[in-house]
This record gives sequence, structure tokens and C-alpha cells, in this order.
Amino acid sequence: MSESFQLAEGEHRYARINVSKPREYWDYESLKVEWNGPDKYEVERRIGRGKYSDVFLAYDTELCRRVSIKVLKPVKKKKILRELKILKILKGCPNIVELYDTVRDPNSKIPSFVFEYIEASDFRSLFPYFSDLDVRNIIYQVLLALEYAHSRGIMHRDVKPNNICIDFKQKK
Repeated sequence: MSESFQLAEGEHRYARINVSKPREYWDYESLKVEWNGPDKYEVERRIGRGKYSDVFLAYDTELCRRVSIKVLKPVKKKKILRELKILKILKGCPNIVELYDTVRDPNSKIPSFVFEYIEASDFRSLFPYFSDLDVRNIIYQVLLALEYAHSRGIMHRDVKPNNICIDFKQKK
């Protein structure tokens, strides 16, 4: 490691991870997005709602699988590009939902992200049924995902139960 990349005392090993990466790794503003049409998806029902998006359960008629579609509310283009860049960097990360597709309605121009569908249950309804071992396993799975993200220069900044999907059947 060159001297310019030496860690200061107490500095985390990932503190400067992006310094050694080429510009295209971290420069989300130059990301070129290929927007596909939404025609192959049949929306079944809304399954979530947040400040910046609504999430729908849908069916991919070409690949015959259930998916989640995150329909974005009006936000700055930079925010969309940043999220897409992060999702691309985290592709293959353990315990991070996989991005399948980026679609945009041809009329309204509303962008959406298509993800793998996870049969998640509400955390509050599940928690009373968790054993000590279940809780430890869930925390461990979250830490694996965070370690992977941090090793790629990504910080979540909003880790909380509502941002964690738990598939109770698979206990992960």
C-alpha cells in the first residue's frame, strides 16, 4: 500500500476504499441507464409504501416469476442514479435484494426498479416468535450484508427493522 493510502490510527480499514477505485466506480452522475418498458409485468397489488416510492407485487410474464416493483415518486435524477449505481455495486451481495430490471412507463416517464420478490413478514408480528438463536442469526445476516457493502465503499445510513426484509420460512 502506498504511503498516501496509509490508514490513520483508529481509522477503519474501509475508510478510504473508494480512493483506489476508478472514477466510473463511484461517479453515479455519469451512469447510463437502459430503461425497459413495463409491459412484461402484471401488477397484482401494493405491498409497501415509503417516502420516495410505492412497492408492488407483480408477475414477470416472460420469466414466470414473482417480482417486486418499486415505483419511484418524483425525485431528482441524481438520487435515482445514485441508488442504481449502489445496487449495481452490491450485485451478488449476500442478503441484499437483487435488482432485476429498470423500467419506465413510456407515457408518464415514471421510473421503476424491478427486484426479486421476498416473501417477507412484518417485523412486529414476527418478533414475538423469534428465539434467541433466530435473533442472533438475523443480526449475523444483516452484518454480513453490511460488511460486504462497506468493503465496496457503500454506507447504508438507515439500518432499522423496517428496512430489513425477513423471510420467516427460510429464517433469513
